[in-house]
Amino acid sequence: MATGKAIGEFSLKSITATILPGPGGSQLSQVNWEGTATGFGASFLTTTFVGGKGGTFSLNWVSYLENGDGLTGSGQGSYESIGKNRWRTVNVAEVSDGSRIRAEGEIDLAARSWKGTLFEG
Repeated sequence: MATGKAIGEFSLKSITATILPGPGGSQLSQVNWEGTATGFGASFLTTTFVGGKGGTFSLNWVSYLENGDGLTGSGQGSYESIGKNRWRTVNVAEVSDGSRIRAEGEIDLAARSWKGTLFEG
């Protein structure tokens, strides 16, 4: 459940995926995303998912604001299957401007999309 004030939304499209061997016989799914987020402008992310239908993930990104400035960030989160080809995600991230954001979203694996809401950290 969300905590903090909602500050916007994000909408991303998967552009590439790389599947790598992980620890203990697991697989790592490294996915690159591009899209937009309220207050962040054009955004480019790399996520690394560990697990199958549920698990954890890390993310790193860069965003280009309308004024030309850039922001970067990184964070950790978790995901769980909520039906055929759908994952619910929750993550917290540190932003290079010193702020923290929390995001709750849903990945549609078949549509290769990730959409959700951003909250104050």
